Amino acid sequence: MENAVEMIDIVKQFPGVLANDHVTLEVRTGEIHAIVGENGAGKTTLMNQLYGLLQPDSGEIKVFGKTVNFKGPRDAISVGIGMVHQHFMLVSNLTVAENVVLGSETMKGIVFDLDRAKKEVKELSNSYGLLVDPVAKIEDLPVGAQQRVEIIKTLYRGAEILILDEPTAVLTPQETEELFEILQKLKESGKTIIFISHKLNEVMEISDRITVMRLGKVTGVLEKKRTNTREIARLMVGREVVFRVKKNPGKFGKTILKVENLWVKDNRKLDAVKGISFHVEEGEILGVAGVAGNGQTELAEALTGLRKPEKGRVIFLDQDVTGKAPRELRNLGMTHIPEDRHKYGLVLQYPAYFNMILGRHFKEPFSVSDFLNQKSIRDFAEKVFKEYDIRPDDIRMLGANFSGGNQQKLVVAREMSAEPKAIVIAQPTRGLDVGAIEFIHNSILKLRDAGVGILLISMELEEIFTLSDRIIVM
Repeated sequence: MENAVEMIDIVKQFPGVLANDHVTLEVRTGEIHAIVGENGAGKTTLMNQLYGLLQPDSGEIKVFGKTVNFKGPRDAISVGIGMVHQHFMLVSNLTVAENVVLGSETMKGIVFDLDRAKKEVKELSNSYGLLVDPVAKIEDLPVGAQQRVEIIKTLYRGAEILILDEPTAVLTPQETEELFEILQKLKESGKTIIFISHKLNEVMEISDRITVMRLGKVTGVLEKKRTNTREIARLMVGREVVFRVKKNPGKFGKTILKVENLWVKDNRKLDAVKGISFHVEEGEILGVAGVAGNGQTELAEALTGLRKPEKGRVIFLDQDVTGKAPRELRNLGMTHIPEDRHKYGLVLQYPAYFNMILGRHFKEPFSVSDFLNQKSIRDFAEKVFKEYDIRPDDIRMLGANFSGGNQQKLVVAREMSAEPKAIVIAQPTRGLDVGAIEFIHNSILKLRDAGVGILLISMELEEIFTLSDRIIVM
């Protein structure tokens, strides 16, 4: 079978980081090829070179047997490559049709032919089961539908090779099933799909072959039928991985967080949290399970001061903290791992060492006489980087330049190292590899055993069952 893609002996280096170390990748025409690896293993960097966003320092790229030298994404698109990024590239206040044709508009004389664009988008949508309304605005669509729009964008531009970077990271289980049905239809129509993921069960379900990367190198190329998740995990992290962590019997104390008849509205001014009541004890993990979009985001924001409740009470350490600001709550000992690390977790244009002290930047030892103590900040950041294995271990690097998984580890490390009395954790392992998930799960259990009250919100049912002492469903 002819190879759709050959990347031969690819080297890509950034200051202080060898992202791709003589990587060779072969993807056969018409297959679903998974690329897996640890956070920062070089997967996305490799695909960004295939899509023309980056140029290799050395090596050769062939597409359908022809050597190519892409100067930008337009060159890649011209030979039939499309990419759906982990963070969608959509204009939220435009319609589906307008987003799909943006930059490749169909014209009627000198006027944009919107009716033709709608028709073409609908035809593409129906052909592959990508059911979206061409006139719907992006801001009104759920995440799964937005992802379908991104796929339609690539098909509209004639993509024969589709790159999907962490496509299930923000999807519900139902949306993931729908995506896999779409990928199978695309495969049956002759398309070639490259699927970057950390979720090994999904990789085993959807892929034909698997390339494993670690520390910028390829550590294995596997046939799905002849491998298993344990072998893939071992090649990813260089050791055996424990998929289910050991949990000690709980030693619960007094109630540390109590919620009474809480009502919270979403951004559309509709009731998202409707009269919910619960409590969390010291040394307890209360899991919140449920499909995304059922008020979990609004609940976490109301508890951590990011959203005002309409009514009800939040009691923390026997104090009524309803509607208190995030700084007041942090001063009392409540920390928060938000589900959206870009919006609430990091300042992407700050170096990592500043991101590591956010929320404590005004306290000693990081601030002395209203001046930042640079040595204390850097010493602390270096210590936490080692403890949480954040890569690359360059505390000066901007938050925006870390891989998604290492950005998540930055946020988790900062919030867990703040010695909280209670912590609200939302989607803590989103975008993390199996080794990092094992480490984060153990870290959460250490907090529990130290007497911290933990509210754990996750779409991953296995994570909820593994870690929680009690579970509520929203």
